[in-house]
Amino acid sequence: MGLTIAQKIIKSHLVSGNMVCGEEIAIKIDQTLTQDATGTMAYLEFETMGLKRVKTERSVAYIDHNTLQCGFENADDHIYIQSVAKKHGIYFSRPGNGICHQVHLERFGKPGKTLIGSDSHTPTGGGLGMLSFGAGGLDVAVAMGGGAYYITMPKMFKVNLTGKLRPFVSAKDVSLEILRILSVKGGVGAIIEWGGEGIKTLSVPERATITNMGTELGATTSIFPSDEITKDFLARQGRVEDYIPLESDADAIYDRIIDINLSELEPLIACPHSPDNVVKVSSIEGTKVNQVCIGSCTNSSLMDLLKVAGLLKGKKVNENVSLSISPGSKQVLSMLSDMGALNDILQSGARLLECACGPCIGMGFSPNSAGVSLRTFNRNFLGRSGTKDANVYLCSPEVAVAAAITGVITDPRKLEIMPEIVMPETFKIDDSQVIAPLSEEDAKSATVLRGPNIKPFPETKPMDDKLSVTVALKVGDNITTDHIMPAGAKILPYRSNIPFLSKFCFSVVDEKFSERALELGSSVILGGSNYGQGSSREHAALVPLYLGVKAVIAKSFARIHSANLINAGIMPLTLKNENDYDEINQNDKLVLENIFDGLSKGVIVLKDLTNNKSYELLCDYTERQIAIIKAGGLLAYTKETN
Repeated sequence: MGLTIAQKIIKSHLVSGNMVCGEEIAIKIDQTLTQDATGTMAYLEFETMGLKRVKTERSVAYIDHNTLQCGFENADDHIYIQSVAKKHGIYFSRPGNGICHQVHLERFGKPGKTLIGSDSHTPTGGGLGMLSFGAGGLDVAVAMGGGAYYITMPKMFKVNLTGKLRPFVSAKDVSLEILRILSVKGGVGAIIEWGGEGIKTLSVPERATITNMGTELGATTSIFPSDEITKDFLARQGRVEDYIPLESDADAIYDRIIDINLSELEPLIACPHSPDNVVKVSSIEGTKVNQVCIGSCTNSSLMDLLKVAGLLKGKKVNENVSLSISPGSKQVLSMLSDMGALNDILQSGARLLECACGPCIGMGFSPNSAGVSLRTFNRNFLGRSGTKDANVYLCSPEVAVAAAITGVITDPRKLEIMPEIVMPETFKIDDSQVIAPLSEEDAKSATVLRGPNIKPFPETKPMDDKLSVTVALKVGDNITTDHIMPAGAKILPYRSNIPFLSKFCFSVVDEKFSERALELGSSVILGGSNYGQGSSREHAALVPLYLGVKAVIAKSFARIHSANLINAGIMPLTLKNENDYDEINQNDKLVLENIFDGLSKGVIVLKDLTNNKSYELLCDYTERQIAIIKAGGLLAYTKETN
């Protein structure tokens, strides 16, 4: 039996376990990346483990999230990350150099290599044929120290592309189409491989848009073959030596195959407040638009923005629309300027923002109250933009420009002829804003700088065999990490200060949760299906840990968040019977007894003292995960085993 692309990479990096779907495997990690919203905590964890030097082939710390400096907090975090990177062997991408996924694609990603990053959109690297995973900061810290990355061996899905995209239809529409087919939880437990004759018509930046959005499917990761198109992109980036060919075997077996004809696609749009709420643009034409944002790690490549510049050339942004453009990297911005395209953008009345994530994570440029914002981003969760009652739509750059010009949602096929965009023969190479670490000898005398906002990792303790807890909060389906631990300009600066950050936990759902959880001392959270979807932010586990949450009981969990809960020493427990969810209520008094025996058997019995009923909770953990829970989290477990 042949192997898929992902299986080939896993096989060559397998440290332990068997490549059997559903079994735990450990794989060697070649590269890591962090960004500043999660990086400070990841490096605090790295230091706490007592590790002196990274052991990966390449680790890069990016500053791209918390670049809005309204106080000292973000600046202090950046100084800390730069100093810890210099000391421990990590490359440091300075603020302004660009968004981690875009820069990594341009300068560091390699086909056939493994990458984990403390950002859920790390699978962007799959556009280069790289096996890339989003992970919690603790997992990244362990990988930087040479430890393996543990996952459940995924299923394999394949999407066969045929045909060719028509004018005004783009890679973003391919992403929205697969979300329409599978939903935000349809990719859970699977790696999605893209293939078929249609991929030959897609550039690496277009492929990266598609693998980036695979995160919204709940997929473990997504990947394209490494072929002549990959080689050509790497050559234009001046690193053709990084190329290797990589494709699946002709007799590879897939758990599911999906066919998409690119020639039949038309412009699509995701309506509020979920990436899978997808409809045809033509079906909602005429909806008034207040704001348009173009950029993010999904659509900020040079090819994307040359297209935007071509469509805006000679036109003006509608007087009732505010348009922002966020280039994905300094390379993109510099080349737009050199090619004259930046002038076309500025002359239209667009506002140029920094080469950073910015509005995508609510870091500035929030919509007006009850405003309609069209964004080329990857998420439109309620309140993520920084305006709770805003209606955020996800769309392609073509749809975004059409709305910016007309002032209403417009099918971009009604615009003039699509300008022809040709990838430049060579990209402008300037890595001066990536600071190399000190040598191992020089690093011995280097000092790590810490500002007053940087607090240590939350205190943990071993799990008890019996818990008497209260249901501190009951929530519904598809709770995101933005619900649990919001982003935005007011909150992100405190990502390195868990005690202060805890005040905002679940604030978009219940403003009293944090106060109530602290008063209870020990509690659990009850959730619906797909609990914890969205970002890889481990703060959505670390803050509940600080607030005394011992377990989360839900119908089902998103992959990364489930792993983050275990890493924090919090038990993710699945209701054996989903209907039991309706009988358990907020403020119910619960008892979990014989936890250790239950962990080994895979079932823990919950006694609800309030309604005098018992329920079975599933905990299908590996031996390693059980040991982590018993120790009180991955950090404590790592100290015990090293």
